[in-house]
Amino acid sequence: MRVPVSRAPAPLRALVALLLAWLLVACTGGPETARGGERPADGGVFGLPPRIGDGAELPGWAAGVDLAADGSGFALLAECVSDPAEPANGFCRQRVAVLDRGAERWRPGASPLPELRGTAGVSARLLVLGPGRALIEDGGGEEPRRGWFTGDGGRSWRSVDQRPAGRTPDIPAGAALTTECVGDPGAPAERCALERLVVVSPRDGRRRELVAQPAVGARPRPAGTAEPDGSWWVSGVEPGTGRPVVAVSRDAGRSWSVSRLPSPTDAPPWYTRVVVGPDAVYAAEMGELRGGEPVKNPLRALHRSLDGGRTWQRMWTTGAEREPRSLEGLPVPGPGGRVEIATQRSGQVSLDGGRTFRELDDGGAYVRRTPAGLLRERSRCRYELTRDGVRWTEFPLACGEDASVGAS
Repeated sequence: MRVPVSRAPAPLRALVALLLAWLLVACTGGPETARGGERPADGGVFGLPPRIGDGAELPGWAAGVDLAADGSGFALLAECVSDPAEPANGFCRQRVAVLDRGAERWRPGASPLPELRGTAGVSARLLVLGPGRALIEDGGGEEPRRGWFTGDGGRSWRSVDQRPAGRTPDIPAGAALTTECVGDPGAPAERCALERLVVVSPRDGRRRELVAQPAVGARPRPAGTAEPDGSWWVSGVEPGTGRPVVAVSRDAGRSWSVSRLPSPTDAPPWYTRVVVGPDAVYAAEMGELRGGEPVKNPLRALHRSLDGGRTWQRMWTTGAEREPRSLEGLPVPGPGGRVEIATQRSGQVSLDGGRTFRELDDGGAYVRRTPAGLLRERSRCRYELTRDGVRWTEFPLACGEDASVGAS
């Protein structure tokens, strides 16, 4: 005789509920990764960063590095031979290196890039679009823009049409977000009066216009990849006032929420950089400073949000002398109000959300976001990766004879 579940003993009902929950997880594959972002390999967005394989013996020097969320990645390498007497006789070979997930070492990959003459600079751009997938772009400005896409870990590359390929309603996992000049794709920003957001597809490396465009003025400045919580951020100015604003999307670019920053001045900023930390969001407002010695990449103000970007408080206003007065890349947020700033001359750290700073003993270095975490280039061949702003994984790339680095 079958006993209805509702009348079964409590232990049996609990067992049935447990089995149903297990079947649900088995059928759905567990919680889905948010669209527009990839889940880190260890499942924790602010946990330990993945271990990155040794690339010390790679030839030449690293001209570009990017990592996927699982710790795999690609690097662009340049190996140059110079002739001081006749610079035009020099040349540079452009190579590609690939790191497979969990691999101990980087491996050589095929390279679609041509050899360069000694008087030509290395200008190729690398975008990782998920594990084993990447786009290399070259040219732009006065030169025609070219692109090559790989979906097999750099074993082969195919040419990519640089013209926009229609529109997309959202930003798929692994994609990159950038801008395109309206009416003149490929034109440099200084020659463009109106730009729009475009999505670089992880499927084929093609650009597609994002349907929903945030109201941040004529020249939006997007973060290239999603933040750890899956959010996408774009900065710009408020139409009509020129005041700095930021826009965030939490549904992979289908909709955007815009908020104004409490800037210390009415002058429009150069741009604003946003970074999400374990317990706060920081927005670094960049622009001209009044008084004091001129610096590169001037930091005008640092703002903090404790509610995901709905409201902001200006934590730091740059003066004529007090550091930090500049910012190399992104701030590095940590837990409990910790935030680091790499300046033109040194590293600065705050333990109270940016109200006060003190100089770091080990200085600073340029920081940028990758899907695997915040990547810091400590020197020409030494890189560090963090997810929580405190614990760092160190790895070498193309160090020549200086290959003695470890992990922390």
